[in-house]
Amino acid sequence: MSQSEIILHIEQVDPLELLGENNKKLNLLRKAFPEVTITSRGSQLKLSGRKKDTQSAKEKLELMVRILKESKELPLQLVEELMHGESPYTSRIINVDGRTVLLHGRDGRMIYAKTRNQLALVEAVDQNDICFVIGPAGTGKTYTAVALAVRALKNKQIKKIILTRPAVEAGESLGFLPGDLKEKIDPYLRPLYDALDDMIPAEKLAQLMESRVIEIAPLAFMRGRTLDHAFIILDEAQNATPLQIKMFLTRLGPSAKAIITGDLTQIDLPYHQKSGLNQASKLLRNIDGITTVYLTREDVVRHRLVKEILRAYENDSKHPDAKEEE
Repeated sequence: MSQSEIILHIEQVDPLELLGENNKKLNLLRKAFPEVTITSRGSQLKLSGRKKDTQSAKEKLELMVRILKESKELPLQLVEELMHGESPYTSRIINVDGRTVLLHGRDGRMIYAKTRNQLALVEAVDQNDICFVIGPAGTGKTYTAVALAVRALKNKQIKKIILTRPAVEAGESLGFLPGDLKEKIDPYLRPLYDALDDMIPAEKLAQLMESRVIEIAPLAFMRGRTLDHAFIILDEAQNATPLQIKMFLTRLGPSAKAIITGDLTQIDLPYHQKSGLNQASKLLRNIDGITTVYLTREDVVRHRLVKEILRAYENDSKHPDAKEEE
């Protein structure tokens, strides 16, 4: 088989970030293509070996460069996934264009849909006023929803962002927790604060919250309000009852958008209370302007082991004899 030699120039990215400290990422590439000799000198990489192998290694390396250029980061975990082949990466979106880039975070990093189902969420929200988003932990439900809300605010499509969660989780009643109201509810709302911190500079975020352009509050505080020209996110909706979901949805004014996120495998309501999330998404699915997007473990963007953990629990739940430990 014919031999080939390819020279790649990588001036457009930081070689250290691309190849990794002590060439950790480069060594993953070498391990994936043992028949290809890869040498690095400054901003130049030389690949030599059989033509088919060097071309495959070149494509993988170009993909790494592309991801780094577009997202400003290239985690070692992501390189590991890339080297495993297409299967574990089939749902990831690499190309970043005007549709998938949502906004630039406070450090200039691009925030964009990272999987096909996250892109489906972006498109669903663009085309509908109410969107249910159902999927397991780590799939970017909350983060993507908050990014869409911040994008709408920056584009002056709305005047207000309201983020809410059921305030009672894991059987804990706020009335029995120590501290004032803010101290009580902040731990439940912390993931929403964290997402905003990623997207808006601290001083600007403080101003927006002080002026109530951005509100974060427990679901119970939505009662009696009409929310217009607003982007409203109900997070952890699996812990809202049917009446609470109905109350939330009927708060929407004429120019409002809403995203309702939840994980039906993590319901923390008392056993005698029914979750309203699944009921509402099915009950309303045929109404024009309302849609549901489902995320799966293939959309997990946390640690690579999270996907395997979810798979193990899913498999366990399929066995009829499986019982929850007391």
